[in-house]
Amino acid sequence: VSAANFSPAPLAAESIASAFGTNLATTITGATTLPLPTTLGGTRVFVTDSENVEREAALFFVSPQQVNYLIPANTAPGEAKVIIASDDGSLSSATMQVAPLAPSLFSANADGTGVASAFALRVAANNAQSYETIAKYDGRQFVATPIDFGSASDQIYLVLYGTGLRHRSELSQVTAKIGGTDVEVLYAGPQGDFAGLDQVNLKLPRSLAGRGETDIALMIDGRAANLVRVSFR
Repeated sequence: VSAANFSPAPLAAESIASAFGTNLATTITGATTLPLPTTLGGTRVFVTDSENVEREAALFFVSPQQVNYLIPANTAPGEAKVIIASDDGSLSSATMQVAPLAPSLFSANADGTGVASAFALRVAANNAQSYETIAKYDGRQFVATPIDFGSASDQIYLVLYGTGLRHRSELSQVTAKIGGTDVEVLYAGPQGDFAGLDQVNLKLPRSLAGRGETDIALMIDGRAANLVRVSFR
């Protein structure tokens, strides 16, 4: 499934995936270097695409019940077979559907719903920039922290994180609505620093002030991402 929203829908090449099962690894460990390793704790992942090309996947995290990996670049669309080889010789296999594009957004609670995994960027009239969180932990889960538009001269941008969207077509085919209001999309593509992580930059209109908590609906090349939420004061 997508590591962003745990959807079993088709996944895209160069996106972050999560596999769940048993005996997937003999230890719990995560990658600490870039480029990502293809072996963690002795576990390896192999992806054979619809053209029968096998590639080894880079790994983020392994445990006996879960493995997070990067779907290899150039994995052909269609049905792909995934084999996870544990250090003790255990082999686990499954199939997945690969699509050219599979936009998924991360959420603060890591379940693909609720408040977005994102931050607000405030640009003042003198071009001074400040970064603001849009979520806080209430002791049980992350909840939305309202964005305050502040001075009339401030411009607020929202930076969302996702995966599976970097192979979009033209930027004009990326649209966003927040609470039903059209929002300008300035960028949608690779985040640049982390493998498989994508980023979407939105310019927030002041008409959203006072709207409270509302949904973000992102559409890319006709494919809808999962709904996440943001709040406005």
